[in-house]
Amino acid sequence: MLADILVPISFFLIVFGIAYLFLSTRNKERLALIEKGVDASVFMKGRSSGGSFYKVVLLNIALLLMGIGIGIFVGLILSTYTALNSEAVYPSVIFTTAGAALFIGFSMVKKWKSDVQ
Repeated sequence: MLADILVPISFFLIVFGIAYLFLSTRNKERLALIEKGVDASVFMKGRSSGGSFYKVVLLNIALLLMGIGIGIFVGLILSTYTALNSEAVYPSVIFTTAGAALFIGFSMVKKWKSDVQ
């Protein structure tokens, strides 16, 4: 009974602690750089404009969902028309096609990044 309460509370405390340490350390680092007279453009380094991060995430999620859907379809075909065990066919085909879709997404993003630069 006590574990049912302590586990979620400890999880949220750990997440809060990590976020607090990250943000406070970043703030201290930035204040130290400002005191040294470093230009503020250092803080924007590495950020891409135009929301390309969201485009990459949406592309990968879309390809992952399509890969899962294709995996379910191929698993259904294999379990219907072959003597393979459907309990083994579905997960293997779903994971294989989802992995292939994520690899395709990685390749597309890599090509897109090289074309942009």
